[in-house]
Order: sequence, then structure tokens, then C-alpha cells
Amino acid sequence: MTEIRPNLPVDEQLSILKRGVVDLVSEEDLRQKLSRSLETGQPLRVKLGADPTRPDLHLGHAVILRKMRQFQDLGHKVIMLIGDFTATIGDPTGKSKTRPPLTIEEARANAQSYLEQCRLILRSEPEVLEIRSNGEWLEQLGYKDIIGLTAKYTVARILERDDFSKRLSAGTPISMHELLYPLTQGYDSVALEADVELGGTDQLFNNLVGRALQRDYGQEPQVVMTLPLLVGLDGTEKMSKSLDNYIGISDEPHAIFAGLMKVPDPLLANYFTLLTDLPQERIDELVAGHPVEAHRVLAREVLVWLAPGADPDAAEERFRSVAKGGIPDDLPEVVVDAAELNDEGRVSMARLVVLAGLEPSNGAARKLIQNRGLKVSGEAYTDAQGWVEREQLCMEGGLILQKGKDKFKRLKME
Repeated sequence: MTEIRPNLPVDEQLSILKRGVVDLVSEEDLRQKLSRSLETGQPLRVKLGADPTRPDLHLGHAVILRKMRQFQDLGHKVIMLIGDFTATIGDPTGKSKTRPPLTIEEARANAQSYLEQCRLILRSEPEVLEIRSNGEWLEQLGYKDIIGLTAKYTVARILERDDFSKRLSAGTPISMHELLYPLTQGYDSVALEADVELGGTDQLFNNLVGRALQRDYGQEPQVVMTLPLLVGLDGTEKMSKSLDNYIGISDEPHAIFAGLMKVPDPLLANYFTLLTDLPQERIDELVAGHPVEAHRVLAREVLVWLAPGADPDAAEERFRSVAKGGIPDDLPEVVVDAAELNDEGRVSMARLVVLAGLEPSNGAARKLIQNRGLKVSGEAYTDAQGWVEREQLCMEGGLILQKGKDKFKRLKME
């Protein structure tokens, strides 16, 4: 872990913090806050709010978490705000319809996994990390408080939000609770007295609402910083687990390495800027050179900070071996229960793919097989209706399933 550098000059802090940023409202405000922090020794309070709608994080989330870590390394306190309460409302940001809300229990269960993964990137010292839940204050608001909050913002200003205006023009219904969401998120900044709020570019409007509300409540307005949404491995849409174009931040080192070797060439400069600390001159040199070497450097640089205990040489060696058609020795094993067998002592290959965790359902497994995305013990498997005998699962070494380039599982029956 790098040392905390609380006394770095303002210009140097700004140079670090502005890297990769899309929106900065405003740079002059941030400069003033950083200068005052140096003079008083009082760290800035830097907020990132997240509704824990999913329990797993990927490198797209890591872009903002890295920016938080930069603030921490400069001696400032970051506030990881878990939106357990706002997750029960449902934010439609970037969506054409209402996002289904979660129960408070679902949100808090997801939050535990979320925080564990955040700590892979963030420092944990209490002087630079504060973990809060917006249920602390939002659950306490009464009807009079809510009415008072809504009085501080007009309907016209709320409808300026891009997704709201598009839905209004298209005649798509907008529920009243959705109109309240930006105000609710903005009130979080008031409750926390945030100096800075981070978010993706899709959160710019909501974060600016927080800036406006702070002014209405007599606080100094927060600085708003947004970072780009990382494009996924398909090269077309933002990184997303549902689109299967992601790299998980808690994936095995070899899987992270293999995933980064698949980044489309046109996205290399963006990935280098957002996911490494390499200087721009070195990035330009790598992008202009051989793409394989650029991918290799990218993969190793990301592993250094994301999985500090990992051996980049071992991850690279495994990648090269698998790329040549090899099968690694240290495969995760799945023991198949005998109850999975039918009366004839067989189990469908689709079911085995699901048991291996390579697909979520039999239908998805059959689609994988039909698309020639599955190998069994190194050979392409194309029979979507195929069956596997007990003897095959009981043989020495079991049955090795492979999805894509580097997702292996060894299935055995004892």
C-alpha cells in the first residue's frame, strides 16, 4: 500500500485527481477546497454513493474506486455511502423504464459483498475511510420533512434530466417516486456535508442536485466529478455482468490477465488512462507499438494494484499455455451429487454446465453448446441434447469443462 501524502502541493493534487475525469464542477471550487485543506490540515470529505443492486463488482466500478483511492492517498477521507434505502426506491438512471426496487434486506445483503470487494482497492484506515448507510437519516424523515425537501426543487428542473425528458416525449410513464430519487440522493450530500461527490457520467444530474441542495441548506456546495463508463470487452457497450463483457475485480489473477488481453485495440488508451498510473507519454508509446505488447503491459499493470499478492509471471504463463490449447493443472473441482443422475445413470451435459457455474440455466447452457462455446476435456462439444454417463464422471481426472478461453471446471463423482 502506498504512503498517504497529505501535504502535496495543490497543483500536484489537481494533476492526479483530474486524470480521466469527464466533468469537474468546478475546478476552481476544487482548488479552493484543496488549498483550505492544506492550510487547516482538515481533509476533504469525498462521497461515493452506490445502491447495492448487485453483489458483484467489475473493472467498470474500479474506475471510480481508483479515484477514491487517489483521494485517500492524498490524505482525504472518502465516504463509501451504501444506498440501502434508495435501492428500495429504484433509480431509472439511463433506463427507459423504472428499475425494480429491492427490499431493504436484499440491499443490505448485497452491500456486504460490495464492501468486501471495495476494500480490494480502497484503504481501510479509519482516518481515510468512512462507511455509511443512507437509511441512517432517510428512514427518519417524516412526511413534513419530505414536503420540505420537494419545495427546494422544481418539477421543471427535475424533468431536465435526460432520461426523464426522453420518457416524457415518448409518452412512457414516470412514477412520482422516480422524480423524488434525485432529491433523495442529493439530500445524502447534505446529511454528510460532502466536499466532493464522485460518480459515473450517468450520475451528473443527480450529483448536481446535491450541489444545489447543499446551497439551499446553507452549506458550501460540493464539487462534482464524473468519470467515464468503462466500455466492456465487446467494444460496444459499457461493462456489465448482464452483458457478459466484464472482468470481475475479485476474479482469479489468471482470469483478469486473460480478460485484459481481450480488450479491443481501439480501447487500449482508455483502459490505460483509467486503470493504470502510467504517464501519458508511455501510454502513447505502447498504443502506437505492437498491440500484443500493449495488452501484456496493461494486464500486468492492473494486476499489480488489483491483486497485489498475485504473480504476474504465473498469470501470463497460464494465459500463454491456455492460448496454445493447454489445460491448466490447478482447476477448481465440482463434485456432482449422484442424485443428479436419472434412472439410466446419466445426466445431461447442459445440467453439468449449470452445476459447474458456467451458465445460470439449462437453456443458457444449451445455447452455449449450440454456439460452439464449450469444450469437454479439450475437444469441442456440440450436442446440445447430449448426455454424460456416470462412468465418465467417475474416471480418474473427472470431466473437464471449458467455456471460452480460460474458464475451466473439473467435474467428478465420488
